[in-house]
Amino acid sequence: MKEYRHLNAAEIEQLRSQACHAEDWNEILVAPGFDPGHIFSTRFSGSVRLGVFEKSFQLPGGMHKHAGLYHTQLHNVEIGDNCCIENVKNYISNYRIGEDCFIENVDIILCDGQTTFGNGVEVAVMNETGGREVLIYDRLSAQQAYVLALYRHRPGVVAALESLIRSYVESVKSDMGSIGKGVTIADTGYLKNVRVGDCCKIEGASRLKNGSINSNAAAPVHIGVGVIGDDFIISSGSRVDDGVMFSRCFIGQACVLGHGYSASDSLFFGNCQGENGEACAIFAGPFTVTHHKSTLLIAGMFSFMNAGSGSNQSNHMYKLGPIHQGIMERGAKTASDSYILWPSRVGAFSLVMGRHVQHQDTSDLPFSYLIERQGVSFIMPGANLKSVGTIRDVRKWPGRDKRKDPDRLDCINFNLLSPYTVRKMLNGVAILENLQSVSGADSDVYSFQSGKIKNSSLTKGLRLYGLAIDKFLGNSLISRIRSASSASIKELRAVLAPTKKDGEGAWVDLAGMIAPKSCVSRALDDIEFGRIRSVSELEAVFQKLHADYYDYEWTWAYRVIENYYGVDLGTIDAAGLASLVERWKESVITLDKMVYEDARKEFSLSAMTSFGADGDKAQRQEDFLQVRGALFEDDPFVKSITEHIAAKSALCDEVLAFLRSL
Repeated sequence: MKEYRHLNAAEIEQLRSQACHAEDWNEILVAPGFDPGHIFSTRFSGSVRLGVFEKSFQLPGGMHKHAGLYHTQLHNVEIGDNCCIENVKNYISNYRIGEDCFIENVDIILCDGQTTFGNGVEVAVMNETGGREVLIYDRLSAQQAYVLALYRHRPGVVAALESLIRSYVESVKSDMGSIGKGVTIADTGYLKNVRVGDCCKIEGASRLKNGSINSNAAAPVHIGVGVIGDDFIISSGSRVDDGVMFSRCFIGQACVLGHGYSASDSLFFGNCQGENGEACAIFAGPFTVTHHKSTLLIAGMFSFMNAGSGSNQSNHMYKLGPIHQGIMERGAKTASDSYILWPSRVGAFSLVMGRHVQHQDTSDLPFSYLIERQGVSFIMPGANLKSVGTIRDVRKWPGRDKRKDPDRLDCINFNLLSPYTVRKMLNGVAILENLQSVSGADSDVYSFQSGKIKNSSLTKGLRLYGLAIDKFLGNSLISRIRSASSASIKELRAVLAPTKKDGEGAWVDLAGMIAPKSCVSRALDDIEFGRIRSVSELEAVFQKLHADYYDYEWTWAYRVIENYYGVDLGTIDAAGLASLVERWKESVITLDKMVYEDARKEFSLSAMTSFGADGDKAQRQEDFLQVRGALFEDDPFVKSITEHIAAKSALCDEVLAFLRSL
């Protein structure tokens, strides 16, 4: 603990001569090496502790300012070494300020009474009228929030988890605020009951009240001009700028909110981005992105989602108020001017176009197009499996994970195909085959819930789902085979045996983390019955589930391979395995060729419309080439598809050669 001493008579006299005043000079303690030469026009009251003022700050444009106190008033404040505090219009009260901080041109910074700095605020997510409140706190993860919001059918679990969070909330309660090391607060208005982490920059914010900014040296937080925030938590690596207004919000790691975005009663988890538009009572799982001024996201749950301009949802049918909610499963997108009437549920990696005024549920028809034609919702099952946009999205997400904090709160699984999505495709195949059986294979249109499916769409959907199922099961099988160094088929069968008992049956997507439902249920039991006794223990359980994903995946795939293909992996011979590998190769190449042809559309003559404005066809093509950088065969993404086909073909040959050697 740092030692302090009282001011001596000479120091007090010098401070007085520099227009400083204290209610009681005996209440001011200073660090060894203290020099009063850089303190001017400062008023002290209450208990004050001061560090040394030895360094200078280099500012943009080549300006230097020496550490010190200039034109400010401090009440019950502790200031670390080498801080510069200048031009505080009102005062700073009840704060501990770390070393190397730069605070300039602020109105007021105060902590008023006992506060938990935004921890314990209830966010009425998904239902504006309440019932799904999430208690936010510093270490809230997408998985914990999912349980709190979506598992209301298990009130004992919710109550126990809330109790764990409230214990944490009590542990951070204080009547003293804190500003960490290396913090900049400049040209800022009103800060009340806000805890600021290391290396944070707050520049031009208007008002921040009752919150925690969990910045650190590895992942600093930036709060910019005109920001107004009340009752919040902001996690490491995030940026909130340009007139953003938010209240009762949790902003997760590496999120970006800007350009006048407004949000209330909403949760944003890792790598979300919101600009220009509005959010109300949303659960924005990882990589939820909305850029457009005309876009409203309301009363819904999203993840890996991109909202088109003018996207809107309605949770209010003018009866009992805004009580309705919706879920767009991972990877779902909305086209420009789309509309969905809640309650609805959109399947994973689906595209929504047009206005849908019936209550859709396509959760067992993932990768679909949901399109409106003359007021009727048409479903094109599996159509997104051959979309170049879907593949591009899945490839870009890992590269766009901007979380630099080594302590990552959210468990994020980026996989396109997983037991979660493939199980839904298996359900989708059963649904489509049942429609054919009931209505006849020659029907022009099939009715599914409140939507329609054309005959051609149903037939294509069955084929696409079949290819994707083959691809996923083959991927899992080949990964397992390649991990073997077996010299005999008997040894290989032993390697193929699952190493985890759990994994069969249903899987769930907990806002970015994909896991067996049985494992999640067991974790919830441990919460409810007190076997998990702290939020840190719960974090460890989710992290372990996430880390063991591929072992659980193989347990699921092993049983599905046996049932789907009618084989016994415990007795299968090399020829049987080779047949499955060949089937996998065919599915991978077929899907890649579909994506390849979909990409070709981006290079058609119609796509060149508006290029070469005053020229002929040749000039149009040249203008297109200069702007886009490449024609079809030379496009980097197109090249990656052809390289993927070649790589998977080579992998197939490698595995077949290994199987022939057994």
